Amino acid sequence: MNIDSIKNGIVIDHITAGRGMELYRLLSLEELDCTVALIKNVGSRKMGKKDIIKIDADIDISMDILGYVDKDVTVNIIKGGVIVEKKQIALPERLVDVIKCKNPRCITSTEQELPHIFRLTDSERRVYRCLYCESAAEK
Repeated sequence: MNIDSIKNGIVIDHITAGRGMELYRLLSLEELDCTVALIKNVGSRKMGKKDIIKIDADIDISMDILGYVDKDVTVNIIKGGVIVEKKQIALPERLVDVIKCKNPRCITSTEQELPHIFRLTDSERRVYRCLYCESAAEK
């Protein structure tokens, strides 16, 4: 299989195999009017298998979403067909409107305009808790 290289854009690499579609959905990549390639189960010496997303446009993407879904991804910024910057991602300390609180008694269930805010409470186990009701987010 051949996937063309991109001239100016972003390559999200080292995505854990099977998580590429989740990132595609959370980043709303289906709404873009440019070429987007999602490559699943690519062979990798380091990971065995991985997913890759190539975006043929210079856009802003949420590092919080990337860190929440898979903190081990790398983001390569491409300009003129060359990698000009490589970003490492970390677990975000705070998530806003990335996930929703599942607690039916949470104020976000009745007050629809409130943002869904979660804070990282346990980085080892990747536990996020709702800022309003302290319910743990399900991953």
